[in-house]
Amino acid sequence: MSTIWTPRGVYRRVDYESEADLESAIVEVQRRLFGPNRFYLDVKNKIGAKGSIQNIPDGYLLDLSGAKPRLYVVENELQEHDPLRHIAVQILQFSLSFEGERLGVKKVLVRALEKRPEVRKACEEYAARREFRNFDHLLEYLVESPFSALVVIDEMPENLETVLSKRFQFGVEVLELARYESEAGERIYQFEPFLEEVVGEPISLERATPVLSPDEIDTIVVPARAEGFQEAFLGEH
Repeated sequence: MSTIWTPRGVYRRVDYESEADLESAIVEVQRRLFGPNRFYLDVKNKIGAKGSIQNIPDGYLLDLSGAKPRLYVVENELQEHDPLRHIAVQILQFSLSFEGERLGVKKVLVRALEKRPEVRKACEEYAARREFRNFDHLLEYLVESPFSALVVIDEMPENLETVLSKRFQFGVEVLELARYESEAGERIYQFEPFLEEVVGEPISLERATPVLSPDEIDTIVVPARAEGFQEAFLGEH
């Protein structure tokens, strides 16, 4: 069992009791998990055209951190549920439902933002700053953009990210959110923040850090063993 030692004591990794338990943890750590200018909308509404594939995503992530806004459909999952097969099917169905009724997705977002006035205000300010006509135009841009998915899982199965990237032509990001607990019942979380390497929109004109949008990234660096390099890079070009 994985453990973390701190001056306050030892924390042991513990399982989530259910997907609802995982979702509660996501809400609790959302600001640190997703980073500045990204807003998690914990809403569950059916999307998809009538008579076609309809699904209920676990939520949406509204990304206003870069030069272009992005919308991610979120799937929260426990690794014990055969994630490779289950997640792949869910994401495919989400993409079909999303593309089949984009207006329905927009309505879901409007209702969700009515309940989150601080997020709506952030959207309106972003729209004005980025020369969208208004808040409504921003939402139209989001739902008409290519489908993107985000998977939040309690434990990362081997090759999950690789399998998903090979299976789909659209973007799929994966985050692992592990939970640890002390003997006193205190809980802490371990995760790698969402797109941590991507520099977001500057807070002020004086900030010297350059802006980098996820759309501008075209290269990744990964470790490779000799056997894998020969087989994939050379053998498969």
